[in-house]
Amino acid sequence: MGMLDRVVGEGGRQVIDSLADISPDLGHHIVAWAFGDIYSRPQLALRDRQLVTLGMLTALGGCEPQLDVHINAALRVGLSAEEIVEALLHSAVYCGMPKALNATAVARKVFAEHGLLTETAKPAGPAHGVPGQGDRGQGDRGQGFPGRA
Repeated sequence: MGMLDRVVGEGGRQVIDSLADISPDLGHHIVAWAFGDIYSRPQLALRDRQLVTLGMLTALGGCEPQLDVHINAALRVGLSAEEIVEALLHSAVYCGMPKALNATAVARKVFAEHGLLTETAKPAGPAHGVPGQGDRGQGDRGQGFPGRA
């Protein structure tokens, strides 16, 4: 429970408590195995474990409640909102835009709860920097990306 409290805080206890009437064994395994055995290993820092967790939950899709818990946990273990957003953006390359969009929507909710949403940099061009959509004049018809020679 100590590692669960350290990483997830009150949200972790709420998850365990929510399982008490239906599957206390699942709650036990979350505490004993996931946080007692795995999160306690010294080979990765907690912030690195959270980056991996965010990537995995994003890739799986349909894990928005767990993403909420782990985005909060990522903030608790020292990741910045900017690093979390960058990790979710990076995940789009490997698991697709819809999953990255869903994860980013969860991040927006969590950041709003923490007062972390601010005015960010404006997109680069009328179509947000998408090749062939107004940022290069004539469009490139799929022949490269902005910034490539």
